[in-house]
Amino acid sequence: MRFGTDQKVVIIGGGIGGLAAAQALALEGLQVEVLEQASQIGEIGAGIQLGANAFAALDALGVGDTARARSVFTDQLRLMDAISTEPIAEIDVGVPYRERFGNPYAVIHRADIHLSILEAVQNHPNITFRTSTEVRDIYQDENGVVAIDQHGKPHHAAALIGCDGVRSVVRAKTLGDAVRVTGHVVYRAVVDVDNMPTALQQNAPVVWAGPHCHLVHYPLRGGRQYNLVVTFHSREQEQWGVTDGSKEEVLSYFQGIHELPRQMLDKPDSWRRWATADRDPVESWGQGRITILGDAAHPMTQYLAQGACQALEDAVTLGRAVRKHDFNFEKAFADYQRVRIPRTARVLYSAREMGRIYHAKGVERLVRNSLWQGRTQAQFYDSLEWLYGWTAERCLD
Repeated sequence: MRFGTDQKVVIIGGGIGGLAAAQALALEGLQVEVLEQASQIGEIGAGIQLGANAFAALDALGVGDTARARSVFTDQLRLMDAISTEPIAEIDVGVPYRERFGNPYAVIHRADIHLSILEAVQNHPNITFRTSTEVRDIYQDENGVVAIDQHGKPHHAAALIGCDGVRSVVRAKTLGDAVRVTGHVVYRAVVDVDNMPTALQQNAPVVWAGPHCHLVHYPLRGGRQYNLVVTFHSREQEQWGVTDGSKEEVLSYFQGIHELPRQMLDKPDSWRRWATADRDPVESWGQGRITILGDAAHPMTQYLAQGACQALEDAVTLGRAVRKHDFNFEKAFADYQRVRIPRTARVLYSAREMGRIYHAKGVERLVRNSLWQGRTQAQFYDSLEWLYGWTAERCLD
């Protein structure tokens, strides 16, 4: 096969990871076609958090300044005991954090970070979109790869990247493993600042950790809104998916929580309910000229706030690997997986453990509350260097 920038890559999925991958490959000069099953490119959800590693990736994609303009830069990360309201840990993510990691810590509406990448992608002449296109099958041969849509139409390319989320068709065709339904349910909502309790209007992602549950809040869109997230261990046998939620269900899981954080549960007019899932890490994400990225590759629980951040890192690393291997996709994809699989597995395992820490009860709760007593900010930063110290320049090391 001839290698060069005249080759076309098909990307399945137009979410944050898919758009980031399209941008990364287009910046290398490749032709990119994005296939999205929805009728229009967009995002659902509420707020997400962006660590310094995410901004390093956004800068490499050429959209860092746009994303910063839509972000709220926070002062601290706070972990609080939801029963006693005592502080457990506080990390300064202001000037010292920026000086250490080279970038800020911020929060942003999911639709706004998606839009920040979408605007760049729509303006790039090498990228085309096909919406209302649901990929049903994929295969590859000596001539390249083919994606077959719901109408039986083939989409030919030199390489294919599955960015199609937890229920990835590409992963199902190449790996065939099952998702791991966690039993943890996440409710998300956005409320206007006027409806947010004054005592909770803090410029920080604040986690209120309770037994088998926790609550999170932080500002969005210049502080005009607040993102609310509550998580609990479900009493039911859950199936992965997103539905409308009920206030009655939320309230039933937060008995015994102090009134200070619990009052948030009465504020939203509506909730969206996510029954969460992740996957155990695997040693390969694809075959030949097919690979996967983002939630298709490493769906993870939200406890480290790194799902979107890791998808952005994936995209940048993929683009750099293609450049390094002079557009030989088989070599590039193998190199991409070599560095990304162990890193994302570490994040995934760490997120699982952080979920256990958040939801501790009894004596384990007492141990948790003492874990970080006396720790300096420098010590916090040292322990987080592996996560937030990621850079595009070293992404293939």
